[in-house]
Amino acid sequence: MTETEEARSVFRLGVRAKLFLISLGLILLTAGIGWAYVQRSVDTALTREVQHELFHRARLAAAHIESTPGADSASTQRLVGQLAALAAGRVTVIAKDGTVLGDSGVSDTQLSQVENHANRPEVIAALSTGRGAHTRLSGTVGMRMTYVAVPFERDGVVQGVVRVAVPLTHVDEVLTRVKGVLGGATLLALVVAILLSSIAAHWASRTARSLTVTAERMAQGDLAARTGVTGHDEFASLGRALDQLASNLSQTVDALETQHETTRGILEGMHEGVLLLGPDGRVGLVNPALREMLLLTGDATGKTPLEIIRHAELKTLLDRVAVEQESLSTEFGLGGLKPRQLLVRAAPFTRGTGGVFAVFVDVTEMRRLESLRSDFVANVSHELRTPVTTVRSAAETLSSALDHDPKAALKFLEIIERNASRLQDLVEDLLDLSRIESRQYQMQFEAVRLSTLYARVVELFQQRIAERNIKAVLELDDPEAVVRADRRALEHVLTNLVDNAVKYAGQAAELRLGALPLGDGFEIFVADNGPGIAPSHLPRLFERFYRVDAGRSRELGGTGLGLAIVKHLVEAMGSTIQVQSEVGAGTRFSFQLSGWHDDDQPLDSSLSKKSGLMTGKVGRPSSTTS
Repeated sequence: MTETEEARSVFRLGVRAKLFLISLGLILLTAGIGWAYVQRSVDTALTREVQHELFHRARLAAAHIESTPGADSASTQRLVGQLAALAAGRVTVIAKDGTVLGDSGVSDTQLSQVENHANRPEVIAALSTGRGAHTRLSGTVGMRMTYVAVPFERDGVVQGVVRVAVPLTHVDEVLTRVKGVLGGATLLALVVAILLSSIAAHWASRTARSLTVTAERMAQGDLAARTGVTGHDEFASLGRALDQLASNLSQTVDALETQHETTRGILEGMHEGVLLLGPDGRVGLVNPALREMLLLTGDATGKTPLEIIRHAELKTLLDRVAVEQESLSTEFGLGGLKPRQLLVRAAPFTRGTGGVFAVFVDVTEMRRLESLRSDFVANVSHELRTPVTTVRSAAETLSSALDHDPKAALKFLEIIERNASRLQDLVEDLLDLSRIESRQYQMQFEAVRLSTLYARVVELFQQRIAERNIKAVLELDDPEAVVRADRRALEHVLTNLVDNAVKYAGQAAELRLGALPLGDGFEIFVADNGPGIAPSHLPRLFERFYRVDAGRSRELGGTGLGLAIVKHLVEAMGSTIQVQSEVGAGTRFSFQLSGWHDDDQPLDSSLSKKSGLMTGKVGRPSSTTS
């Protein structure tokens, strides 16, 4: 428990303490009100008795002044002194304008300094109603005094007022005694009330404490807890309500857990991405599919859409759905490490709240296939048109040349045969490429001895190598080198690469096949010292139907699919095809394969190593292959 929690626990009050404090507060409030009322009542009653007596004295003083002819201030001051002795109080004679003519409470020398009394309440009341009274602290003598005033007349005209004042010392003494009596009685009553309220609070809070303990168990997740309270009072009703609440909550929690697991299973099993935005426009939910699409690593909950998907068009779409409360959709592309083309449909989530529910579909592969299909149809149509047109034209000419020009007819038959072979090669390459791209080509990895495989590949081109006077060289540091690969795929790759080298390297060129140790595997390469390829063509070299020299490729019988097949097969074996070339210095294709480490697996040793291939242990390729 932290210091803050400890401090709070010190000041935390239970029901018993609260009931006790409430009772104590009510007792203190009642006692205070009673005390104040009694004190005020006694003070008022005694003060009125004193004032009643003073009115008689004031009237006598007024009558005495009325019977005395007017005099100067000195004689008036002596007169009020005499009247004060007779009235047993302070006597003040005040002119109608408020000027103090005489005051027994001040000396003759101070009389001129006494302030005007026209604004005194008792003076104002006496002049207006014939009598006035007021109790206050005297600023002149510094004591609580009560004042009464009555007017006096001369010749039937009110000349001023006579005011008689006495200190309320006797009243204050009586009040002090009353306070003492009331204080003792209140203290006694307070002690008795505290005892009774404590007992009552303990009795009333016992059931409340039991209900509190049960409620805390329910709050901590124990929905099987029950109060067991009996009776017919409010606490019993509360206990039965808590028991019913716990039962209902238990059923609701079970239903919610079942629904939650169902929803979670659906969201995790969906291939589509799901994004839920709350009314505040922040992310409330992201399912695993969307995390994978967007390569999200951290927790996206609570963030804005722009923080997880930096795309202005998507933000505009989500904002429009939240404001317009209508379903909208769009398609947008995302760059980065994993470029994606996403189709998103967003709809209001619980209309009127501002929430948005969006479903993302990854259409990257679909759009790629659509593009491939479009390119494929265009390229195949273009590639098929030439040989088909040639065959058709040759067939039409052949029909008219059979009778009168047999030699020309043979020439046209050769044209038909050559283009038919080209069509066959094109169809076979298309079928191979289709099987590879549709993943119908199943890889069977095994141990493949490179020297044996190289011998088989070169043997296929032995006649063409001899015709072109090409020198084929094997560069193997280890003649027994074995790699882990699919035998058919690797042979197909090498066949296509060697075929290209034989076609384009030229007469008396050098063809080198080899494998260089590289880490835990080998770098497989096919190189020639032919005319090379310009750098501008290298990025597109492995595209389907792309030719560096379209006219020469068709003349040599190329389909434009060989390197595309090579690229897909190498990638299917877990590697990447690389090409290095320099115009006039040759071309080198290479890729990496891991070595085979299980000596118990059978090796490809049935083939003869004899061929027109020259073998030898040589170093890395010369710089002429760049």
